[in-house]
Amino acid sequence: MAQDDSSYADIRASVRKLCEQFPGEYWRKLDREAAYPQAFIDALTESGFLAALIPEDFGGAGLPLSAAAAILEEIQHAGCNGATCHAQMYIMGTVLRHGSPEQKATYLPQIASGQLRLQAFGVTEPTSGTDTGSLRTTAVRDGDEYVINGQKIWTSRAEYSDLMLLLARTTPKDQVVKRTDGLSVFILDMRAARQAGLTIRPIRTMMNHSTTEVFFDNVRIPAKNLVGEEGKGFRYILSGMNAERLLIAAECVGDAKWFLDKATAYAKDRVLFGRPIGQNQGVQFPLARAYANMRAAELMVREGIRLYETGANCGAEANMAKMLAADASFEAANACVQTFGGFGFAEEYDVERKFRETRLYQVAPISTNLILSYISEHVLQLPRSF
Repeated sequence: MAQDDSSYADIRASVRKLCEQFPGEYWRKLDREAAYPQAFIDALTESGFLAALIPEDFGGAGLPLSAAAAILEEIQHAGCNGATCHAQMYIMGTVLRHGSPEQKATYLPQIASGQLRLQAFGVTEPTSGTDTGSLRTTAVRDGDEYVINGQKIWTSRAEYSDLMLLLARTTPKDQVVKRTDGLSVFILDMRAARQAGLTIRPIRTMMNHSTTEVFFDNVRIPAKNLVGEEGKGFRYILSGMNAERLLIAAECVGDAKWFLDKATAYAKDRVLFGRPIGQNQGVQFPLARAYANMRAAELMVREGIRLYETGANCGAEANMAKMLAADASFEAANACVQTFGGFGFAEEYDVERKFRETRLYQVAPISTNLILSYISEHVLQLPRSF
């Protein structure tokens, strides 16, 4: 059952202490060089935080989703960037729930120890976007292997991942009843694939997100790397997406707390016209409203996690948590920039960097508009809009 923040006080304190080793200057340097935070990832791995969800039998901590959410929230609250590693947590659910005993025994201990990195999630394609049923990447059975052809985009961390969780079509669309049928999930060993038809092309973006475009040209995957049953991959991925939304919502809550801490401290210290600017309601009220909305989002995240951990259907709550938390973090980001004025645009304060990073969550991993469509159709029972 999900627990309150106080239940993870020790974990949060440990995460905060680790993050103190990676101050703003560390992230600013990476930003300038468009570099991957390998030292930060190594520290998280060595501490065991990235293995939080892996069962103890496989070398992990065996913690629930609420603990993973606390870890990621605290990373963001400390001014670091959990997006550099969060996929290893939210991808994990698909392998844990649907992977074979052999797959778990092969991969989980090595992921827990840091020997292997599971950071790449191959779903989105240039022509389909969030319309997953339209994806074109194919996996064709050939004896004891599948042959992969196609293309993925916005596959973050692909250059720094040893394994990819890949969604591909195993049955042509004209042979299935529903467009989301006939999709299958695979564990792809990217180390071998790079030498046999896999090409990775980096995409420069407005924030340092290590995202890429990936091309598959007759890449072969052992048939034993199929996760679960052939053709049921979409439902496997979908079940993992609730965890993804909740974990990223927790990150957004952490971002909002960072912005509010930063802005309120500045508002108390910055003196103009003989008084701190935080004495002015024009400064106070946006921060107060942002705080209230952050707290509301935080409570929705907790409710979504509570339902997830009890095995209940949490689709609506996970989507609402992600939307509300993304809105709250961006509202806090705007209020923080406004409080800092011109200094909010100066690199040295880290506000502009975090502003760019948190803006992403209005768009990805699912856009706010699609969440509104989901609520309209599945909660309010309105006609499907697309």
